[in-house]
Amino acid sequence: MAALAAVANCTGGSDPQRPGSPGGPGSDRDAQRNGPAAPNHPKRAGKLIGDGSMSDTGPQPGQLRPRRLKPGEKPPQFVVFSWDGAGQDGQKLFSRFRAVGKKYDAQMTYFLSGVYMLPAEKRDKYDPPRHSRGASSIGFNDVKGVKDTVEQLGAAWREGNEIGTHFNGHFCGPDDGVGTWSPSEWIDETRQAVSFVQHWKTNTGLRGGEPLPFDYGKELVGGRAPCLEGQKNLIKAAKKLGFRYDASSVGGRQVWPKKIHGIWDFPLQEIPVPGRSYETLSMDYNFLANQSGTTKGDPSKRAAWGRQMRDGLLAAFDRAYDGNRAPLFIGNHFESWNGGTYMRAVEDTIKRICPRKGVRCVPFKQLADWLDAQGPGVLRRLRGLDVGERPKGGWAKFFTAEPASTHSAMPAKRERE
Repeated sequence: MAALAAVANCTGGSDPQRPGSPGGPGSDRDAQRNGPAAPNHPKRAGKLIGDGSMSDTGPQPGQLRPRRLKPGEKPPQFVVFSWDGAGQDGQKLFSRFRAVGKKYDAQMTYFLSGVYMLPAEKRDKYDPPRHSRGASSIGFNDVKGVKDTVEQLGAAWREGNEIGTHFNGHFCGPDDGVGTWSPSEWIDETRQAVSFVQHWKTNTGLRGGEPLPFDYGKELVGGRAPCLEGQKNLIKAAKKLGFRYDASSVGGRQVWPKKIHGIWDFPLQEIPVPGRSYETLSMDYNFLANQSGTTKGDPSKRAAWGRQMRDGLLAAFDRAYDGNRAPLFIGNHFESWNGGTYMRAVEDTIKRICPRKGVRCVPFKQLADWLDAQGPGVLRRLRGLDVGERPKGGWAKFFTAEPASTHSAMPAKRERE
């Protein structure tokens, strides 16, 4: 268990200028994608939606085309890197990790906070559950910040990444935080988050800006609740929201995921903390909480803290990769906590694991696609494997009782549209 409370925090402040402030055998790819991602894939003209903030440019490029495992085939090692409260500010961490993803063939999930699409002078358009109109525990944005974030969201989507939601005001705590919200309040909160994306041009006055290349109302299929609170009622709302998964649960183990009321449950997982007897959640903030308890800790220790996080992530990866092949879920924030040591740790982790044979660094949405393509018997047997447990007799014998796939094997290379 984690040494400290199992909370993934997105500390925030009131600064409106700074969002988020306080594979298959014989190949390292087991499925093709439905087309190359940008920049090789040219921008497609699309039909404008609503006030022109979004456009329909067709299917998202670079998506995994899943197939069922064959008898005796080893599952891919899925790794999901996700970012809470994704937005572009002066640190330019969104664009930095887009570049990292392209370099190491890692597609990711970016959980957008809806208020980052709303300039501070328009804050009254946000009417949060159980709080006064215009309230938020994190900063709103300015017009330039919205414009910069839109550019990153559009480019990220063209590159095959997922744009999920981190909802809006980031309200936490036992009194009026998201953990107290009803299903209907979750639905209202989510619809507002979508609306801020759908009307960013109206709300900023940037009528001439390039629209997002997708319809967020259709693309949005999952999110992560602030502070990992409120999943019980959020799951109840998920079906009406059109969600396929939720990434809000806490303290998951490195085993194959299951569904809750028809929604995939993708929790942050307990992973090793090198040099310690306990485990902590697979998120940058939780390493920080166990190391310094502050975002501005002792500079002389920061490099060691970063190495500890990186080595913990690698240890978690190794025990899955060499064991039960359960997906690894890694959560992060676009923050320079403790001198940016956690950003460097995440980048180094991506560099070391995503190019490896049999590894697929994908968004949550693509993982859900793959899981839904498998037979129920395959998933049931996979879930029977404990943390780090290898199948007795090896993978060649593990699925021998399962029928062969009706899906043909797919070439390793990506196919151009």
